[in-house]
Amino acid sequence: MGCKQLLVLYTGGTIGMQMSTAGLAPASGFEARMRTQQALQDQPLPQWQFRELLPPIDSANMQQRNWLAMGAAIRAGVEQDGCDGVLLLHGTDTLAYSAAALSFLLLGLPVPVVLSGSMLPAGAEGSDAWGNLFGAMSALHDGIAPGVHLYFNGALLHGARVSKLRSDAFDAFHVLPRLRQSPRAEHIPASIDFRQPRQPVNLAVLPFYPGIQASHLRALLNSGVQGLVLECYGSGTGPADDAELLGELKAAHERGVVLAAISQCPHGHVEFGVYAAGSQMASAGLISAGGMTREAALGKLFALLGAGLSPTDVAHWFAIDLCGERAD
Repeated sequence: MGCKQLLVLYTGGTIGMQMSTAGLAPASGFEARMRTQQALQDQPLPQWQFRELLPPIDSANMQQRNWLAMGAAIRAGVEQDGCDGVLLLHGTDTLAYSAAALSFLLLGLPVPVVLSGSMLPAGAEGSDAWGNLFGAMSALHDGIAPGVHLYFNGALLHGARVSKLRSDAFDAFHVLPRLRQSPRAEHIPASIDFRQPRQPVNLAVLPFYPGIQASHLRALLNSGVQGLVLECYGSGTGPADDAELLGELKAAHERGVVLAAISQCPHGHVEFGVYAAGSQMASAGLISAGGMTREAALGKLFALLGAGLSPTDVAHWFAIDLCGERAD
């Protein structure tokens, strides 16, 4: 069954930007522009109500507090206003990060949530804005399964598997391939579903690279980081002959820092046992993210740690496919 009453949640981004003396900048007043443009559409669309998260932002300024505000607004729209679908308008720079974070913040929400935006502002010549916006609304009207999705350039994409791969074309977003489907959790416990309050979390992402030093890692880990996404080589390898670096990882793991490993390869996945260097990473306390994207790994750590789970429980749920994010 399609969406009948839609919440349109506007956060800013290119789609609603207007020219300022410094260049394109976020702007309010998008609801009126939407309603004017809707009068020119001929496809069936759901009834909708509009809410704006103030101030509208360039998504390059996205923070965890914005994710929490989005989640709260979506829950209010569903639970208090009776909306059976949500369209969230968002800038493209961090759109994939927000789609991933919301995928985990809204686990179990019984309605579809679709994120969209545009590469060019609405009103610009040749813009993709109205096509993306009304395309998403039309898809919601026709019916979309519950969960978080991204609609862009005519395609409906998995919210926890999508990445922005281009900055110069309308087909900027793609779902990275999965080697195989992971077993899905049979149920989502209340401790991590959409009703669970969350708090901000001190998280970091760090790639391995030739020349990385234990002192670099130590400085990051000593900054109070609660969770670290390590971008490993290939199938989950790293500088396994650096005893000092491995010692920093082990010490961090022992004091409760969650260390999650993803592959630097866009089509890669972590499988520690393939190489001895990967086994060393696992022995240092890293947990495999399988084929998760950087966006998904970061968003999942945020949702789990932000729910107040212990490091042991975070590691348990991180290793389980919760919404189709993993590829093991």
